[in-house]
Amino acid sequence: MQIHGTCDERFAPVREAFERNFTEHGDVGASFAATIEGEFVVDLWAGHRDAAKSLPWERDTIVCVYSTTKTMSFLCALLLADRGELDFHAPVAKYWPEYAQNGKERTEVRHFMSHSAGVPGFEPKIDTNDLYDWDLCVDNLARQAPWWEPGSKSGYHAVTQGFLIGEVVRRITGRSLGTFFREEIASPLRADFHIGVADHDLGRIADIIPVSAPPERSAFAALDPKSIPIRVFTSAGMETGVANSAGWRRAEIPAANGHGNARAVVRAQTVLANGGKAFGVELMSEAGCRRIQEVQTDGRDAVLMLPIKFGLGYAFPSAFMPLSPNDRAMFWAGAGGSIIVIDQDAHVCMSYVMNQMKNAIVGDSRGGSLSKAFYQCL
Repeated sequence: MQIHGTCDERFAPVREAFERNFTEHGDVGASFAATIEGEFVVDLWAGHRDAAKSLPWERDTIVCVYSTTKTMSFLCALLLADRGELDFHAPVAKYWPEYAQNGKERTEVRHFMSHSAGVPGFEPKIDTNDLYDWDLCVDNLARQAPWWEPGSKSGYHAVTQGFLIGEVVRRITGRSLGTFFREEIASPLRADFHIGVADHDLGRIADIIPVSAPPERSAFAALDPKSIPIRVFTSAGMETGVANSAGWRRAEIPAANGHGNARAVVRAQTVLANGGKAFGVELMSEAGCRRIQEVQTDGRDAVLMLPIKFGLGYAFPSAFMPLSPNDRAMFWAGAGGSIIVIDQDAHVCMSYVMNQMKNAIVGDSRGGSLSKAFYQCL
């Protein structure tokens, strides 16, 4: 297996774990990157962009990272808060007046960041093509009643979270979240990450490869169709193969369809692990970065049915996703396996991105093995 890129000698076991993901764990194409103190110590990629293994995964290959995209919307909101333009404790209606309908008058912006706003799905249901219509989606969310008392508990807002945060960003800045992210974060940090891919970049996107093995029986299989988890995961169509369509790639769906590679994710997120500074850019204050650790909810998530402690956007490590031995490290992950870890105490940021999906809603063992190897080398 030919592994490309760079890896500090100190982290040779990480390179070995990355190679094992291909030889033992079914990876087709993937990348892994990590920084310490704002500098890259690992930047690896290997494999292929397609299931037929006819197209090599190259240095500038990008791929849909599903919910790892959410962390870019968090970063946009955190940046606006750091600039004094957004108050996480303010009612959403301060910025988006139409949202104050059907019992949502007291919903606060921070509830969007912690999946506790009570609008985890679309009601009435929409189809995949509707996801490409921003106004339709945010109008759906503004009109509906919350499924529970906002702020009382978390329930994973799998697709809706990006529209919720994104509309607040749009109301404040006059720009879509994808545009704001590109102009204010990706461009200065030279992060090759896109929420809404331009036509000239479509040709370098790796195909998402669906799971070939049948899923193991999970807690979701026995649920009532009217239960909150089933209502969430059936509320927006998302038919098989949609992630490989041009429509999906061009759209702005800030909770689910960002495109990048591990290097790109790390270039964008390292500022949060390094006091607001990275790669010669001072993006925000150290105090603004620390806000991700402000605990918002801590309990059994109503959608994922797992115990999760959420800060402002990111989650703390737990028994089900032990991505860091440091209790104050933060993470999130994407369906199928991608991850991002931000460890502010160790000044570490790392990400794993791949195109072969696994049966995992939030990360899987491939990223976990890389994280474990990395920390063992510190």
